[in-house]
Parts: sequence; structure tokens; C-alpha cells
Amino acid sequence: MTAHVLDIVDLGASGVAEIVALAQRTPESLARPLGGRGVALIFEKPSNRTRHSMEIAVVELGGHPVYTRGEEIGFDVREPVEDIGRILSGYHAMVAARVFSHSTVERLAASCSVPVVNMLSDRSHPLQALADVLTMVQEFGSLSGRKVAWIGDYNNVARSLFEACAGYGCALAFAGPKGFGPDAGEVERIVSLGAASFESSVDPRDAVVGADAVHTDTWVSMGQEAEKAERLRTFADYTVNSDLMRVAGPDAVFMHCLPAYRGLEVSAEVIDGPSSRVIRQGHNRLHSARGALAWSMGVR
Repeated sequence: MTAHVLDIVDLGASGVAEIVALAQRTPESLARPLGGRGVALIFEKPSNRTRHSMEIAVVELGGHPVYTRGEEIGFDVREPVEDIGRILSGYHAMVAARVFSHSTVERLAASCSVPVVNMLSDRSHPLQALADVLTMVQEFGSLSGRKVAWIGDYNNVARSLFEACAGYGCALAFAGPKGFGPDAGEVERIVSLGAASFESSVDPRDAVVGADAVHTDTWVSMGQEAEKAERLRTFADYTVNSDLMRVAGPDAVFMHCLPAYRGLEVSAEVIDGPSSRVIRQGHNRLHSARGALAWSMGVR
């Protein structure tokens, strides 16, 4: 069976744990499962960390990355997603795509005869969630019962993070403006994945109190530029600053998937301060990518 990485929920708690374990192994111990084979890396949306981490991960596993811009592929413009998937399956050992619509990676997976990895979609960002979990495991060891808070917009990064943390039995807390948080059905779904609890509030202090890890993300993601002015007004009271971090647990860490905008979603004193783990988190994008690729190729 082809082992795709499209959504954290598709991996399940056991799959997440296996990938995190692989991410902590040396490249040499993974036996170069991509030896001499190509991996298609398709970017409808550009990225610094994703491109670098994925290309190096492919090389570390013995493969050859082929970076391709979205306009070179032209999903459903130059040709259907399904035709692209079937053709690329004849060239490569794996296909990875960073796309606008989650349905694109789902259609790729349905048409490819090789593993497909979601490097980001509008619904989920599994590679980021795996790096985040890896970072927290390094920091705390066991995550069971740890409280993980998210401040801001319940976006694709937040959703994947909470899905992953639920599988570890974490207590989850969210705070964001009305209309930007999870609905009751989403809360119920996350709890059903194993979360110890899931609290949702419009007050960031409620979410952060006693938290072991405080996460946030930019208020204006790629593709939302037209909404920038309105979003900056809406989220103005959701900056993670030192006053907010003082409400968190005594050893709480701050995390951000980057790029970050100091003075908006996070203050400089927090992201550049002693509680910040964002650089390690960014470096772990490489290790989690390597783990995910190896897992998709059957390494355990």
C-alpha cells in the first residue's frame, strides 16, 4: 500500500510517532531508501524552509530532488492533475506538492502509483506539525498531559498541530477573534483524536494560562494579502508578548512556524528571547521531512 503523507489524521497517532522517531535518527541509519531515484517537488506556493529542508532531506536519503514551479506544471491549466500524477509516477520515487487547494494533493494521491507528500495546502501542513511535535518532544520528553496553546487564526498550521498533539493526549487551548476559531464540530473532532481537552476562547490569557508551549503564526498568510488591513485590525489584541508569556507555565516555550512579523503576532522580546524555540523548530523541518520521506518509503 502506498504510504502518502497528506494529513496528520491519515497518519494516525502511531504514524506520527513513527515519523518523529525516524526524524531523530541519523541519515546514515536510514539506509538511503531513495538511492539513485528522483523526487518531484512541486511548488504552487513558494517557500524558504520547505524547499531547503525537502531538497536536503531527499539528498540525505540518496535521492535527486527536482524542484518545479507551479506555472511549469499548471495543475488543471496546462493539463489535468490526474495526467500529471500518472506521468510523474513514471519518473520519480515520490511526488511532493505545496499547493493552494487540498483537493490537488488528494487528486495527486489518487492518480499516483508512488507516495505523495503534502508540503502545504489550504487545509493542512503535516510537515510543519511533525517538526513542531519533534521540537516539543526534544524539549519535554513525553507530551502526554502537556498543555499546548495556539493564539491567532485557526488556520491550516493550527489544525495540523492540534491533530498531532491530540494523538499524544495533550490538553489543547485556542484563542482568537470571533469567527476565526474552530467551530463546535471541529473541537469535537480533535477531542475524538485523543486530546485530553480542547478549550476555545476569545481571550488569549485564558488559552495561555499554564501552557507548556505557546504557538502562533502570521495573521496574513500567502493569498490573503487583500485582507491584510482588516486582519491587522481584527487580530490587534492577539500579539504574543512578554506579559502574555508570563501567564504561561514557568518553563513554557514559544513557537512559530515562520516567517514571523515582530510587533504583530509576536513581540521581538519573545521571539528573540530565552523562551523562543523557533530556530530549533525551523531546523527540525529538515529532520521531520527526512523522517516523513523515509516513512513513506517503508522505513520503520
